[in-house]
Amino acid sequence: MLFSPIKIADLKLSNRIAVAPMCQYSAVDGVMTDWHTQHLMQLGYSAAGLVMVEATAVERVGRITHHCTGLYNDFCEISFKKTLEQAKFVSPKSTAFGIQLAHAGRKASTQRPWEGRKSLTENQNPWRTVAPSSIAFEDGWHIPEYLAKEDLERIKKNFVESALRAVKVGFDLIEIHGTHGYLFHQFLSSISNHRADEYGGSLENRMRFPLEVFNSIREALPINFPLGMRITGTEWDKDGIDESEAIIFSKELEKIGCDYLCVSSGGNTPNPQIPIGPHYQVHLAKIIKQNTSMVIRTVGMITDPIKANEIIINEEADMVAIARAFLTNPRWVWDAAKTLNINIDVPPQYARRF
Repeated sequence: MLFSPIKIADLKLSNRIAVAPMCQYSAVDGVMTDWHTQHLMQLGYSAAGLVMVEATAVERVGRITHHCTGLYNDFCEISFKKTLEQAKFVSPKSTAFGIQLAHAGRKASTQRPWEGRKSLTENQNPWRTVAPSSIAFEDGWHIPEYLAKEDLERIKKNFVESALRAVKVGFDLIEIHGTHGYLFHQFLSSISNHRADEYGGSLENRMRFPLEVFNSIREALPINFPLGMRITGTEWDKDGIDESEAIIFSKELEKIGCDYLCVSSGGNTPNPQIPIGPHYQVHLAKIIKQNTSMVIRTVGMITDPIKANEIIINEEADMVAIARAFLTNPRWVWDAAKTLNINIDVPPQYARRF
């Protein structure tokens, strides 16, 4: 089952394995570098059905760090096109490439993980951050500026423009980042959204902006172009998003043409009590799958191919996304195929290994 094909809108994937989007923090003002070239070419010939490119900002202030990728000007677009063409050149024709479009909101203007992950200090060239409400992510972090309605329109416009750039670049699929404490997650959560207008308060109001943006992107894209979202299944906090709210949001996305969801969790509070372990988020994907008819992808410490296959067989999710296991072993798919006695195509240059 793990190696059976699946369709997302009109896009046919050769198997149900996705390389999860992984930030590399190696760009220059949003522009990809040689690091991204080697990274994506390596993942390209992994034989995964889908390779997701890292969270990519739709405007400069939406970057997490100074070194995050962006798709907000021509320089960024040119770098993405070159890198994607190189990755596709070495990849199986059946491997699709998707991009995750994002805005970090109040979690922007921060240090890279190996530098501390904190807010940028005054001598690190910080920038103005924005959010649904002027609430800092954590004590000691910068306080974001409240997003006025004209700001919301600008961000919506930037998401649409970045999505159209992604189509021009040659991506096969677009995913909107709606979790891990970034902007859309901030709107959806009552922890970070204390607005008193039509974008805050009730769940209906808190969903409004993410749904408006998603719908605008859907309407701007070519007909049947695959469009999905990564959503929050739970915040692991009694005051935050839970499974029942996630189901409601998923159903609203389905109504406006969402083709698939990747279900993750947490990230909007500094110290959530997450029971981290193998497959710790699979149950969240299963809940969403049972309540919608979209393609559902799960993610989170999935490393064993036999157990990954069982997720599909047991109908807990339709696809699995794998991140760190690919960093440890870029040939994870090749090894999984051998374990499950499946024949797959590998580059002839490397066929002697297989």
